[in-house]
Amino acid sequence: MTRHFLPIVGLIVLALALAACGDVSVATPTPGGAEESEPAEESEPAEESEPAEESEPAESQAAEQPTNGRLAAVIERDQLICGVNGSLAGFSFLEEDGTNTGFDADFCRAVAAAVLGDPEKVEFRALNADARGPALQTGEVDVLIRNTTWTLTRDTTWGLFGPTIFYDGQAIMVNADLGAATIEDLAGATICVQSGTTTELNLTDRMRELAIEYTPNVFAEIDPTYAAYEEGACDAVTSDRSQLVSRRTAFEDPDAHVILDDVLSKEPLGPVVPLGDDEWFNVVKWVVFAVIEAEEQGITQANVEEMISSQNPVIARLLGAEGELGAMLGLENDWVVDVISAVGNYGEIYDRNLGPDTAFNLERGLNNLWTEGGLLYAMPYR
Repeated sequence: MTRHFLPIVGLIVLALALAACGDVSVATPTPGGAEESEPAEESEPAEESEPAEESEPAESQAAEQPTNGRLAAVIERDQLICGVNGSLAGFSFLEEDGTNTGFDADFCRAVAAAVLGDPEKVEFRALNADARGPALQTGEVDVLIRNTTWTLTRDTTWGLFGPTIFYDGQAIMVNADLGAATIEDLAGATICVQSGTTTELNLTDRMRELAIEYTPNVFAEIDPTYAAYEEGACDAVTSDRSQLVSRRTAFEDPDAHVILDDVLSKEPLGPVVPLGDDEWFNVVKWVVFAVIEAEEQGITQANVEEMISSQNPVIARLLGAEGELGAMLGLENDWVVDVISAVGNYGEIYDRNLGPDTAFNLERGLNNLWTEGGLLYAMPYR
């Protein structure tokens, strides 16, 4: 018993001696066998740093310069390449003097005015229906504004569709002598239609739905399509109602042709830009919204300069008198003034090209402002 007790006493004495020297700390056994570490030395209190300056909210931070995308390319080129029809009066038509006129052509000018400050800096590139997709996919055009229907397939493979600028629907035109009043009366008829269009697909769908037998006469170009119909090679011709109205005005005897009331489809028409460039897409998108908002706010080609001093904050922001919203698009702050000065608001563009004082006399219908029972609605510019 003494033999076991003595070593223990010796250890205790040794531990006390070491502790007294103050050079070595002794670890006190803890539960589980872990050693308690020495308390860390107290650090000096950290100096209080001055609060960082508050940054501007993200939505108000403006991009002062365009990136190296399509916006920068258009500015460097000093010209907008706009894909159009070129053969559709009222929308885009090449006149004898070489100028392009029409609703779509004016929207091309609106984009040029916004980006370059000059509505005449546009190359109008005429494209047939089959060439539209490839022109966007290869980047041949900066924007396509060519009576083109917005569909899922085109939105995912051709390019990004901006806001709809013309709500249309497919219809059928027949020779009055045929005596047809509805689509059901066209059983066994030959119908002229253009290839590479939703028109061709919609006609097939509707005739299949109604179990109507017919013979399609398909053409790649717009002029031969209507020439064949007018010459009697087809009993009927089908396309967007607006196009039928436009082409009928050029016939030798417009009154000899009737557009049926049947609506075969929805045809939302608008600008399209190549995929993969959000900055450029935003520019084109907001040009459309700007002309719609201008009409809603009563801003016209005649009074836009006066309206810059308006006390209405919505108008002040839109025309660049307040804020720096233009810079967020990579444009001049007063870019909307340039657009409205060049082409007017949406209503002015419509009336000039398609309205009651034109040969087409197309009622606005769905193409009215939302406040007038239509579908046109601009997003808030703020």
